[in-house]
Amino acid sequence: MNIHEYQGKALLKEFGVPTLEGRVATTVEEATAVLTHFNLTKGVVVKAQIHAGGRGKAGGVKIAKDKQSFDAAVSSILGATLVTAQTTKDGQKVRTLYIEDTCAIKREYYLSLALDRKNKRFVVIASSEGGVNIEEVAEKSPEKVLYLGIDPVVGYQPFHGRRLVTFLDVPKESQVELMNLLQGLYKAFITLDAELIEINPLVLTHDHTWLALDAKMTFDDNGLPRQKRVSFLFDENEVDPAELRAKEFDLTYIKLDGTIGCMVNGAGLAMSTMDIITQHGAEPANFLDVGGGATKEKVTEAFKIIVDDKDVKAIFVNIFGGIMRCDVIAEGIIAAAKEINLKVPLVVRLQGTNVEQGRALLNQSGLKIIAEDDFEKAAATVVNVAKGH
Repeated sequence: MNIHEYQGKALLKEFGVPTLEGRVATTVEEATAVLTHFNLTKGVVVKAQIHAGGRGKAGGVKIAKDKQSFDAAVSSILGATLVTAQTTKDGQKVRTLYIEDTCAIKREYYLSLALDRKNKRFVVIASSEGGVNIEEVAEKSPEKVLYLGIDPVVGYQPFHGRRLVTFLDVPKESQVELMNLLQGLYKAFITLDAELIEINPLVLTHDHTWLALDAKMTFDDNGLPRQKRVSFLFDENEVDPAELRAKEFDLTYIKLDGTIGCMVNGAGLAMSTMDIITQHGAEPANFLDVGGGATKEKVTEAFKIIVDDKDVKAIFVNIFGGIMRCDVIAEGIIAAAKEINLKVPLVVRLQGTNVEQGRALLNQSGLKIIAEDDFEKAAATVVNVAKGH
């Protein structure tokens, strides 16, 4: 689960991470009222609050130093649809603004704490090149990025802080504060069941003060039942309606920008399916994992969610039946296809438990289904029919 910048800053502040004064507004009237809490002659920053990075490049972050420029910033951002590298092609509508003080920046840094699943640990990622895309820095100047592992058994230790300030070449008078900040960041990460906390930029001001000018936080969905305060911050406006619908049926669904609708069981097989579709010259329209114990009703709903996507030109059902039975998948496909009067081509590949029964059900359904046994051939087929070949 993701949250907004202003929500992340409020949480981090409780763990000793310093931030600027800021206030939230959802209407022009609220923004005008909020302005009375700031010294406009020093300037304020008007920020769009959406669950995506790259807001500044999309026109979602503006500095105002007088009432006229403030009003212009509010009216141009609030209600606008921002398209960034992290949104879909349709973009995300701005429903909330965060109005924040400005500061005199001496230096910008990048700092984050994330899960390192490969090495089964936490990892601090830091760079002296803050305020820009960290992926670009890592690619062009890898020597400027620090990857500092933290063993979850041992936890944060003082040497982690010393390694950070040494790598970043932090002035001596500002080192202790940064080490304390990192310790607070780690405590927030552990306490709140976070998967990612990213501050970009983390700035050092001319008076040696550290400030988190941005805050991105992602949380483990499995931890939300014990993180009531965090789960309360969920903003359904930032989630595709189809994803919300899928969540009700315990389906893992993510909308993508392609034309091939995918229904798969198992995250690994789902990723392989999307990869092979791309290799054959098309793009997946979604990630949809029905899980290992799906019922006929669950499969039916999953199928409906895919079909409701107007960008879908063909559907690829790729099921390996272990716990999941192929005949149950077939029953769900047939029920959904008949109910919605399916118009787009459907390619089905079934393997595993009760596969013969599943294939028999599909063959006897009277539906126009292209059945394939080979994974590679099935992917090529669905791409071709999507393109009208």
